[in-house]
Amino acid sequence: MRPGGTLVSIVPPDETFPADRARAAGVRAVFMLVEPDQAALRAVASLVDSGRLRVEVGAVVPLEEASRAHALGEGGRTRGKIVPSLT
Repeated sequence: MRPGGTLVSIVPPDETFPADRARAAGVRAVFMLVEPDQAALRAVASLVDSGRLRVEVGAVVPLEEASRAHALGEGGRTRGKIVPSLT
């Protein structure tokens, strides 16, 4: 990760959380709490199924080319989501 970047972890921080190491390397390390909410996910799926919610995909990029995906996003000219692909 380059200086100025942000490491976002969904693993609850403990004594091994790398905040100090990240700061020393010029990056920020933060924790993000994600609570699974089955009812909300079902509501979103219903909106997608009904066509009332659409996601515009701007590019599909192989995971091996993640740096290109980042470059696309940072360029500010992509319309839609940049989706990593495992295939």
